[in-house]
Amino acid sequence: MRISEPSVRRSDFIRTIIDEDLKAGKYGGRVHTRFPPEPNGYLHIGHAKSIYLNFGIAKDYPGALCNLRFDDTNPTKEEMEYVEAIIEDVRWLGFDWEDRLFYASDYFERLYEYAETLVINGKAYVCDLTPEEIREYRGTLTEPGRNSPYRERSVEENLDLFRRMRNGDFLDGSRTLRARIDMGSPNLNMRDPVIYRILRFRHHRTGDSWCIYPMYDFTHCLSDSIEGITHSLCTLEFEDHRPLYDWFLDQLKVHHPQQIEFARLNLSYTVMSKRVLLNLVRQGFVAGWDDPRMPTICGFRRRGYPPGAIRAFCDRIGVAKRESIVDMALLEYSAREYLNQASPRVMAVLRPLKVVIENYPEEKIEQLEAVNNPEDPSMGTRRIPFCKELYIERDDFREDPPKKFYRLAPGREVRLRYAYLVKCTKVVRDPAGEEIVEVHCRYDPESRGGNAPDGRKVKATLHWVSALHAEDAEVRLYDRLFSVENPAAAARGNGDFKSLLNPDSLRVLKGCKLEPGVAGAAPESRYQFERLGYFCADKDSTATHPVFNRTVTLKDTWAKIEKAASVFEQKTGGEKPKSSGAVGEITIEDFSKLDLRAGLVVEASLVEGADKLVCLKVDLGEGRLRRIFAGIRRAYPDPASLKGKTVVIVANLKPRKMKFGVSEGMVLSGSGDDGMSVLTFDGVQSPGDKVS
Repeated sequence: MRISEPSVRRSDFIRTIIDEDLKAGKYGGRVHTRFPPEPNGYLHIGHAKSIYLNFGIAKDYPGALCNLRFDDTNPTKEEMEYVEAIIEDVRWLGFDWEDRLFYASDYFERLYEYAETLVINGKAYVCDLTPEEIREYRGTLTEPGRNSPYRERSVEENLDLFRRMRNGDFLDGSRTLRARIDMGSPNLNMRDPVIYRILRFRHHRTGDSWCIYPMYDFTHCLSDSIEGITHSLCTLEFEDHRPLYDWFLDQLKVHHPQQIEFARLNLSYTVMSKRVLLNLVRQGFVAGWDDPRMPTICGFRRRGYPPGAIRAFCDRIGVAKRESIVDMALLEYSAREYLNQASPRVMAVLRPLKVVIENYPEEKIEQLEAVNNPEDPSMGTRRIPFCKELYIERDDFREDPPKKFYRLAPGREVRLRYAYLVKCTKVVRDPAGEEIVEVHCRYDPESRGGNAPDGRKVKATLHWVSALHAEDAEVRLYDRLFSVENPAAAARGNGDFKSLLNPDSLRVLKGCKLEPGVAGAAPESRYQFERLGYFCADKDSTATHPVFNRTVTLKDTWAKIEKAASVFEQKTGGEKPKSSGAVGEITIEDFSKLDLRAGLVVEASLVEGADKLVCLKVDLGEGRLRRIFAGIRRAYPDPASLKGKTVVIVANLKPRKMKFGVSEGMVLSGSGDDGMSVLTFDGVQSPGDKVS
């Protein structure tokens, strides 16, 4: 099935700059970008944003190009394993660099020649200070640096020393080549930065050909120039490096791309630091770079995220100039939206409870027709077996059902999906009398398909699997890796990420039951397990031992009701507060008329022609997005910062017709001396969750 993706070209500040450059005829009307990872680790979801941006711009403009280039100038941390993994990840995401795969190491000779040119022009010198002394001489943000005592060496001496550095005449770390710029510059990056260092370490591509290696700032801008890049897109941490980027290109009088910075992607409940991720892998807190809890692209792939869902997520969050944290719920929303259209439905029981249908013929087996995907009729139907003994979810039965529990219970009738109406007649316990091991029911033979001929209604439909035909499987229930929304901030100071790990980030269920035919699914096959969520066959899966990973959940209304009730009991003892009757107060009954819901902001934009309004498109778990106009423009001049936030929505406010369209709710906000801000959640909330 082909899933539709955004066809309208996105508008953002980077594309606005490019549009203006094209109008001015800059770069001869060319647009050429690049994605330049360093091969020192696996790509994560933050890189996916940069990949989507760079390749997306090349797609948006006729004749535009995008290169894939590895900035491989630090052989101590770089490996071919990472090169190969990055190539596979970018391809899997759906992007193609054609014949434009490059490496900075391709340019080592040319970069050396550029460095000699700087030396000859008096713009670089060989320095004998140790790394510690260089830091000491550098100064601070409030104090200027001091000139190196070797800064005034002659061109001839510098050229001789630099060539001897290349020839291997000196020990590692004993000398560096530094740019001669300004040790008093307020920008620390401009205080005579190191261009080359001596480092004897075998390079994954050039072997032992070089014992000196160029630094990133020197290599990056010149690699862009060599490749004819027009717009060099970097994250905001490189904004202070832009003057140095420009200085090198101006001094060497070569093609000069324009560096443009954008906000990097920060995702809640995880970290993007390669150093931290590497430690998690090496210390065994996760099962490798592709562990489905990891924020790596290969981790999301193994978990079951389709590449189209990640592209849709990147399109939704857009490009901003201000750093913010995007709620993981927005990525999960993108996955659900995509998988809902693309995934075949099957039935699986994760915590099985046997059901015996007393009045069903002992040897009878029926083949019932089931829809593969109600969103896509072209996916057709399948046949599933039905017999006397079945499995249902243990959570779908209560011997003593509480209020609003409509599933199976003694004396209660429910519908079995695609099958019959059944009524519970008795329960069977284990010999100790503690655990229920079987539920006995009677079925209505006239209700095949789930509808009774007399028109009687039932309030619940349960999924099931034939006990005779069920296939056993292992199911891994993955959750968020960290227990706090912003682990980087929480660990600031002590750097202790281990204490922030979510102890329930993985639960492994054995003996789960699948409908026949699913167990042989190839790795990365994706399904919706009806009423449970979206699942993907893991690479560990075999025909005799199928393994499925949960990608994202579906909403379980009853579980949320129970959780809310538990919280209410703890806080109030189960007693509703009484109104004092004071003037201006409202009763709890008045307040209960408000339907407050958690809403995930999927899109946020300014409203043309309105000075105060922002247009939000919000997911309330209804299968569609609500449009809400909010008077918060003064607080959010760049509404993109709201994308991915979970906010509080008055869901039952009467829709209001406005000049700009119909507003279908109200977003709650607060204001004080520091200004206005929208109310957001600290914890994990799903779209549509009740707020009270």
